[in-house]
Amino acid sequence: MLENSTILITGGTGSFGNTFVPMTLEKYNPKKIIIYSRDEMKQWNMAKKFQGDNRVRFFIGDVRDKERLMRALDGVDYVVHAAATKIVPTAEYNPFECIKTNVHGAMNLIDACIDKGVKKLVALSTDKACKPVNLYGATKLCSDKIFVAGNSYSGGNGTKFAVVRYGNVMGSRGSVIPFFMETAKSGKLTITDKRMTRFMISLEQGVELVWHAFDDMEGGEIYVKKIPSMNICDIATAVNKDCEQVEIGIRPGEKLHEAMISQEDAFYTYEYPEHFKILPQICEWGTIEKMIKGGKRVPEGFSYTSDNNKEWMTIPQLQEWIEKNKAKVGNI
Repeated sequence: MLENSTILITGGTGSFGNTFVPMTLEKYNPKKIIIYSRDEMKQWNMAKKFQGDNRVRFFIGDVRDKERLMRALDGVDYVVHAAATKIVPTAEYNPFECIKTNVHGAMNLIDACIDKGVKKLVALSTDKACKPVNLYGATKLCSDKIFVAGNSYSGGNGTKFAVVRYGNVMGSRGSVIPFFMETAKSGKLTITDKRMTRFMISLEQGVELVWHAFDDMEGGEIYVKKIPSMNICDIATAVNKDCEQVEIGIRPGEKLHEAMISQEDAFYTYEYPEHFKILPQICEWGTIEKMIKGGKRVPEGFSYTSDNNKEWMTIPQLQEWIEKNKAKVGNI
């Protein structure tokens, strides 16, 4: 599907974009990948990695600016929406800015994609959009619903919109593993709550989920990959077993356990070998067989959270992953 196509990724200089671009160039050989973001220095640094590859282009712009999006989307076939204000405390202290990017930006992108005839868009979401307790999660829940409903704006033959949702990305900027690796130098690792659990997914798995969504989507689905969980103390031990673990208390807006599918979602959720799919609740789209595609509906009351997960990552497994990815952890 993505072969010889033009792809635009918003927020493309982030951790996801720096993994998506080389993987997609290698697997699909697209005609062009456009990195759309507002940070010129990150674009400058990223451009050095792809110097001489004329398939990779850079476009300064903000998802808040609909006119700029219209210009950038000219001739684009597929869009990955990765731009977001996502640091929880930043969103709490700057709520207007978070809403402008995560909600208004989504609205701008939907309008621009429809008007420019984009074929498909996949938006990146987060576990925090499931039963949100902080502003970031609340804005991403709004964003998810906006993208699902966007399919009714574009019509049956227009742009298709879908969402992928996943939790803690191992080694990404701002995540706990590079934080622990840095603070381990002090001999102590701070733990907010020793009962805490987190889903564990690699950026490569996140990219593969986006690829699957593009291939599978009819428009309106939310894809959730099956991934292992881990206790926060085990993550700290995997990073440095010799450090003292100091419990400091849970932070405002922080969840004890991550949730990706709530009990309320269960009626619309179908299970597949490697993922779940939450189908739209509006317009009876979720009853369409071509959207269900052989999936098995989960039982009533089902939820998918990091503490009730059937699959768990062990300390040696995480240590092996850290050893293989040490050079790029925190820089991707």
